[in-house]
Amino acid sequence: MNQAIRNVWIAIMALFVLVLGSLSYIQFFAAEELNANSLNNRQLFRDFDLARGAILVDGEPVAESVESEGQFDFQRVYNDPELYAHLTGFYSLAFGSRHLESVMNEELTGQSDSQFYDRMVALLSGGTNEGASVELTIDDELQREVYDILPDGVQATAIVSEPSTGNILAMVSKPSYDTNDLAVHSTGRAAANMQEILKTPGLSPNINPAIGHLIPPGSTFKILDVVAALESGEYDLETVIDNPATVTLPGSSAQLSNFGEGICVQQPQATLSFIIAQSCNTPFVEISQTVGQDALRDVTERFGFGQQLQTPLRVTPSVFPAELTDAQLAQSAIGQFDVKATPLQMNMVAMGIANDGVIMKPNLVRKVVAPDLRVLEETQPEEFSTATSKEVADQVTELMRGPLDGGTAASADIPGLDIAAKTGTAEIGDSDLVNSWITGFAPADDPQVAVTIVVEKIDYATGRTLTSPNMKKILEAVFNK
Repeated sequence: MNQAIRNVWIAIMALFVLVLGSLSYIQFFAAEELNANSLNNRQLFRDFDLARGAILVDGEPVAESVESEGQFDFQRVYNDPELYAHLTGFYSLAFGSRHLESVMNEELTGQSDSQFYDRMVALLSGGTNEGASVELTIDDELQREVYDILPDGVQATAIVSEPSTGNILAMVSKPSYDTNDLAVHSTGRAAANMQEILKTPGLSPNINPAIGHLIPPGSTFKILDVVAALESGEYDLETVIDNPATVTLPGSSAQLSNFGEGICVQQPQATLSFIIAQSCNTPFVEISQTVGQDALRDVTERFGFGQQLQTPLRVTPSVFPAELTDAQLAQSAIGQFDVKATPLQMNMVAMGIANDGVIMKPNLVRKVVAPDLRVLEETQPEEFSTATSKEVADQVTELMRGPLDGGTAASADIPGLDIAAKTGTAEIGDSDLVNSWITGFAPADDPQVAVTIVVEKIDYATGRTLTSPNMKKILEAVFNK
């Protein structure tokens, strides 16, 4: 009998330890994972009753929580939502959170490590734990001007950054949408609004095109070719290179031609100055074979291709393909074949050349501020990579002046302002549509800003009117402030 009682007691104690262990695991080890689980509606419902921190631009909220008389104590409100939708993202009962609302969630809800003291004070005093505010590097006036410069009815992105710090001053994409439509407390209304938003071609609330669209960079990629060529020692600014109207790709019967409407045909042999100014294609067949894919791939990686980057928004890594045939390498050298880049990646290329070969890490967050205005975190400029030498960067800068001086970017020229830029037109399959690009910086002799514009899936004639001319407008907005 005593043995039977002892066995029952042991079994009860074992079950007690098991239950206690499970509770301890949930409370101390699995809590964060369970709270973050998208299926955990209880956590989401609880968070909607908290005072979430604001997202600030120039000290003013572009996203804030205001008191509500509805189902929850607070309603998330977005000011100028179309202007900032691709940056703030949304905070939604139906769809969770995206973009800065997601990646800065710990700070906005007061759960970050830097807010531990505030949480303890709130716990001991019985007060409410408030979220911190996140202030962006964006210049509100410039963001508005860039947004207005980009036309409606097209898929377009523009980025303005500061090469010396990596701070992003403007990041705009169209089409955009009203984030308030997804922040409503009614999940049914939010779902219906999402369906309406998704009817707009090229628009997804889940993707910021500036960091999430991978598209062929076209001839803007030639900046990287030139870096590799100059680093190889086989080329300098005086080297004369064959520039035929058409060339057969090595190991293939396919042919590559210079742009028929350009003036590349005027010089069957040319230096890099003419080749870059007029964006001739055929010389890059020779350059790519001389430099080789390993050296070119190394250059792309130094400039950010294939690298994981967070601004703190996660940037989709750009792609330079592996194991290329000679013909594929020649096509890749003009930013085609399977080369893919985000707009931010090509802005980083411009930043690297502008900043003496050093790329500063692109950054969107200036600081995190507690409810009592204490600065909890402040971002400092951080070096991303040394992409090339100052000597090479200076030479490439000189070449990038050419497109403004009677070259492919002549319509971006501003008298009295020294500008360096490279245009690009990337063909899209067998269609008549292209991706139209420009990336560059100014002043070329003392760079203050790097500007990148891309218009996706547009006809060539329209695209060329929306890149160089709009770079001119953006630079005028920057330097006329």
